[in-house]
Amino acid sequence: MKPIIRTAIFFLLPFILMIIINESFRFSVKEQPFYKYGFATINSANKLSYKCSWKCHNKTIHCKTHHVKLLKSYFLITDLLYDSEIKLLRSTGNYGLANIAILVIFIPFLILYFFIKGLNIRNEIQKLKQNG
Repeated sequence: MKPIIRTAIFFLLPFILMIIINESFRFSVKEQPFYKYGFATINSANKLSYKCSWKCHNKTIHCKTHHVKLLKSYFLITDLLYDSEIKLLRSTGNYGLANIAILVIFIPFLILYFFIKGLNIRNEIQKLKQNG
């Protein structure tokens, strides 16, 4: 497969899969959706004890009380990291845009970039082994 085609597939596939999975899951949600900027979200607006909702996003203590099972003993560490990340995103002046730009686009792009870079280096090593 040509490197440009392989690279395009690796960059587009995760985003396409994310959209397909999210949108197919939307039909199975029975609770009242949360509305933001005129759009209905997938997660519920209600405070639910059996699964995460927008209340978990807006009030982290609800999620920690009802949904966290394995990391309770690590809250001192995870809270520091989580709170620092939220402060960083809010310090940009536009939390929503920064959240999407950094967590949805930039970090996955960086991971994919280094993954593809690793594949290219692996191909070069294989060519050198065959020629040497």
